[in-house]
Amino acid sequence: MSTALFTTGRTLVARLGHDEDLLAALTALAADEGIVVGAVQAIGALKEGRLAYYDQAGREYREFAVPGPVEIVSCSGTVSRRDGAPAVHAHLCLADGDGATTGGHLVSGCRIFACEAVVTELLGPSLERGHDEVTGLPLWMGM
Repeated sequence: MSTALFTTGRTLVARLGHDEDLLAALTALAADEGIVVGAVQAIGALKEGRLAYYDQAGREYREFAVPGPVEIVSCSGTVSRRDGAPAVHAHLCLADGDGATTGGHLVSGCRIFACEAVVTELLGPSLERGHDEVTGLPLWMGM
C-alpha cells in the first residue's frame, strides 16, 4: 500500500449542462478551475449511458451501452493528471425505471439530462497516472 497526505482546498458545486457528456463536463470543470488532484461526486439523470468494465485477463476496458433514461444513483471518482492534463476517473451506478441498477467505469457517451456535481480540490503532492505493468491500468505513479 502507498499513501500520501492531502488537505482539502476549494469545493466546487456545479450544475452540468443539459445534453453535455458527463465525463467531458467533469473533466472540463476540473481543468477550467485548475484542479489537478481532487475528489468527484455527482447525482442526476442521463438520457443515455455508456459504461465499461476492465477485463483483467484481456487487460482492456470493454464498453457497453445503458439505454436511457436512467437515474445516476451514485457517481464517485478522482481527479489526477494523465499525460500532463487533468483526468477524471470515476465509477457510475445507474438505475432504470424499474429500479434495476448497473454500474461500471465512466466513459464518454453518458448524455446528461440533469446533473449536479461536487468537486473537492485536494492539496498535496501531484498525482500522475502512468502505465502499471502488473495490471495494465493507468494507475497513480510515484506514491
